[in-house]
Amino acid sequence: MKIIVLAGGLSPERDVSLSSGSLIANALMENGHDVMLLDLFYGRDNREILPEYRNKSSGYRFNYTVPEHEPDIEAIKASATSGGSLIGNGVIDLCRATDMVFMALHGSAGENGQLQAVFDMYGINYTGTGYIGSLLAMDKDISKKLMRENGILTADWQYIKLNDNYDFGGIKYPCVVKPCSCGSSVGITIVENREQLDCAVAYAKKYEEYIIIEDKIAGREFSVGILNGRALPAIEIRPLCGFYDYKNKYQKGLTKEICPADISNDISGRLQSCALAVHRVLRLGFYSRVDFILDNNNNVYCLEANTLPGMTPTSLLPQEALAAGISYNELCDIIVRGGKIGCW
Repeated sequence: MKIIVLAGGLSPERDVSLSSGSLIANALMENGHDVMLLDLFYGRDNREILPEYRNKSSGYRFNYTVPEHEPDIEAIKASATSGGSLIGNGVIDLCRATDMVFMALHGSAGENGQLQAVFDMYGINYTGTGYIGSLLAMDKDISKKLMRENGILTADWQYIKLNDNYDFGGIKYPCVVKPCSCGSSVGITIVENREQLDCAVAYAKKYEEYIIIEDKIAGREFSVGILNGRALPAIEIRPLCGFYDYKNKYQKGLTKEICPADISNDISGRLQSCALAVHRVLRLGFYSRVDFILDNNNNVYCLEANTLPGMTPTSLLPQEALAAGISYNELCDIIVRGGKIGCW
């Protein structure tokens, strides 16, 4: 097949996406496909990652390492030569001419359903979840409301528009402050008291004017991937210092990940059942990953769902797939075979 791996874009998760996309492209080339790694934002104008097809015989391999900190989005915007559109020069034409677009995007237009809706209108084949499920999962307020309406435990929260005159007097501590529609722990702060709140809110506001302030649930953190209607083995996440923030997620050696998780069959089954329920409630597509906190009383609280889980060297979904006997290259091909025009 001719496959475009679409990555990058104009999102705080841009670097994570380029790392995912590089590994995916390498795997697909090794699997015998003709592959183009294409940056959503720069498109044909990218001079670092040339938009051309490569295959196994070319001997070429992509490589991209995620820096410790999020990218400077304003500097990337300023470097654009095509007017700063979210969809770069030639991207739509290139995607229309390929067999399949592997969505390796994280955050923003690549994961919130906007790009999926555009692709649906052009009849472009792509992997993952369609525009409705992408929107529902990306908006943490909407997804949490849907979970609660369907009997899925999720921490109490407040949804706040920061441009309004909001009284923070009723906030419970400790709490978690996060942008409403970002991933990769971008903009997230754990707040222990009122004195820390203002800095946390200002940090979240860098990325979005809508934020979530959520009760902090003490416990162990887990994630469960869904692949073609099947729940993969649960993975436990144990950062060596602090919480599972951007740095701990993408810098090797900073987090201990245990898969399959060292838990009872009962808890494992409950995590997997809950992941499948969230996947269905949010109308997700061929694959996803759902994150949880198991509190000190063994109650399962859902944090969020990811429609385009990371595929970097430290990402969770590939580790879960491997525990189920699926190699990274096999996982990429399974996802490609599950791609179609719009899941919802």
